[in-house]
Amino acid sequence: VQLQASGGGLVQTGGSLRLSCVASGFTLEHYGLGWFRQAPGKEREWVSCTDSNGGNTLYADSVKGRFTISRDNAKSTVYLQMIRLKPEDTAVYHCAAQGYGCYAIPSYDFWGQGTQVTVSS
Repeated sequence: VQLQASGGGLVQTGGSLRLSCVASGFTLEHYGLGWFRQAPGKEREWVSCTDSNGGNTLYADSVKGRFTISRDNAKSTVYLQMIRLKPEDTAVYHCAAQGYGCYAIPSYDFWGQGTQVTVSS
């Protein structure tokens, strides 16, 4: 089971990025996916999730209206489109897989390596 996040980078306040999470070694369509982030010196924060078929999505209040999660099960990929980025969005972003549903919980079964997002002011 492997999850690999990519797409991070350095962007100015107000900019946009799209993160991708590619799954291998398991059937992504059987799992709900979540995005998490962890800033230096802070606890890991749940950001968003989608259920196995993309029909249900949830967002943390801090990103609602700015971030959009989507998935393409045929490509074994989940995306996180981020717009109107703020300096407080700076963190390492991880994707994770859990069950079939969309879970706003801090602990998932399978985790991938993260991708750094840095938003300059």
